[in-house]
Amino acid sequence: MATGTLKGLTAILVRPGKPLELEMLPTPEVEPGGILIKNTAAAICGSDLHYWRDDGHYQGPDLRRVPGHEFTGVVHSLGKGVTFDSLRQPLKEGDRVAFPFFNPCNRCYWCIRGEHHACPYRQRRNNQFTVEQYPYCDGGYADYYFLPPGHYVFKVPDVLPDDAIPPVNCALCQVLYGIEQAEPRFGDTIVIQGAGGLGIYAAAVAREKGASKVISIDGQTPRLELALKCGATDVIDMKQYKTPADRIARVKELTNGIGADVVVEVVGIAAATIEGLDMVRINGKYVDIGNIIPTTITLPATKVISQQIKWHGVTHYDPWIIPVALDMLVRTQDKYPLSKVVSHSFALKDINKAFEFAEWQGKNTGTAATRVILKP
Repeated sequence: MATGTLKGLTAILVRPGKPLELEMLPTPEVEPGGILIKNTAAAICGSDLHYWRDDGHYQGPDLRRVPGHEFTGVVHSLGKGVTFDSLRQPLKEGDRVAFPFFNPCNRCYWCIRGEHHACPYRQRRNNQFTVEQYPYCDGGYADYYFLPPGHYVFKVPDVLPDDAIPPVNCALCQVLYGIEQAEPRFGDTIVIQGAGGLGIYAAAVAREKGASKVISIDGQTPRLELALKCGATDVIDMKQYKTPADRIARVKELTNGIGADVVVEVVGIAAATIEGLDMVRINGKYVDIGNIIPTTITLPATKVISQQIKWHGVTHYDPWIIPVALDMLVRTQDKYPLSKVVSHSFALKDINKAFEFAEWQGKNTGTAATRVILKP
């Protein structure tokens, strides 16, 4: 039930492909063990753009959900019994925090095996409930967000700038976990398909994991320039290498005809996966992170089988990834300008303008936005 006194501005997705609407919604009572978060910034992820550009194809009922999953905030109110974060660091009102955008149930076949990323019952409230249903504060594009009892939460180190934090719980954690799953060896060659927010982080993670060559692919020169500053050793500009065959040949050229040990897809386009598989060496690995919306990938089975490619699909991550990601940002803040992944900022009330600006498949491809954030 709501407090009846505290309300916050909230963006609501009524239907995919339609402008988001703004409403004032009540916050829930902070029950024992829960935490009310005052959101400070939420990023527009590529997956958010996918539903925003639906183009009217969605034929279902009105959704009325609060979108936004890549975000951060400060502790507004602590529920009874909450005195520490998930690493037993003292936690108080006003502390900056990072947290997963889902929560494993800890009571299923997968959770008892420590596979929290695969928990089929993990909470992601705005995928399930409408704004008419408690607890209302169920998305990042809002003034407030409610962490239910048992939700993982981690204090943010004081040395990190504010703009470095919003993309942590999605962009950075997703690629960090994905590359971890590929288990690259020291000296491997890693190709990153895409140099947006996830791609920039992936370049840095790959280099920190000991890759001898990190090859970033994108069609926007400013993004590629940032990738080179954040760990990439080589870039492939899609304006120069215009066809899949051109880009595949360039990867082979850069790897002495062998192909990459690991290829990471972070663009969310099915065709990129088909192209990327041809960049992987025999017995190499392909990490597919971007293709999270319903889509069809058609390819000969022999493309994977005869090449003995290990294909890793990654959607979520285990909670321990968040403090590891924060530590990486601290350790590398003088090495890579990762805080510049957030390239533009808008007020929450201007959310529809922000989405138009962030759109990279339309007229604004020249903006070279890596991550656009919304600030309540």
